[in-house]
Amino acid sequence: MSADVIRKLANFVLFQAGWLICVVMADWTAVAIGLAFVAIHFFLLSQQPGAELRFVLVGVVIGSLLDGLWFRTGVLEDAAGSGWTPPWLVVIWALFLTTLSHSLAWMHKRRWYQVVFAPVAGPFAYFSAAALGAVSLPYSMISLAALSLGWLVLFPSLMLIQQRYFAETLL
Repeated sequence: MSADVIRKLANFVLFQAGWLICVVMADWTAVAIGLAFVAIHFFLLSQQPGAELRFVLVGVVIGSLLDGLWFRTGVLEDAAGSGWTPPWLVVIWALFLTTLSHSLAWMHKRRWYQVVFAPVAGPFAYFSAAALGAVSLPYSMISLAALSLGWLVLFPSLMLIQQRYFAETLL
């Protein structure tokens, strides 16, 4: 197995494990563990850590603002009912954004996959988080439709931002 395949596999495992920990625990311990996973990614897997970190930070801001909009409008709710993006979800964004340079990098070459899969996969993650009790979708189908539309726009936009401004992260 090549080093590139090992990096992609490790990135996938870190993201999945981090997502699950953040969603199941949904507390400050989950935030610490998730950030440790992000640090492991940057220290052991990233080949362009500076550029990739800048991309992740930009994406975290964009993704967290969109989630914040969903929390503020009632599309999503968390147990605290704060109306803001919870810290554990911000960490999930950081974990997710690392996948765009590694385990999901192949989607850069298949733009139509971004449009087909994002409106399904993105909302499915929130639906799964709701099933595990981390968030709720108060308006069921309307919430899922809003999430789907958001991911239809957000995911290709993040891929475009990465290609245009952080191309060195795509090895």
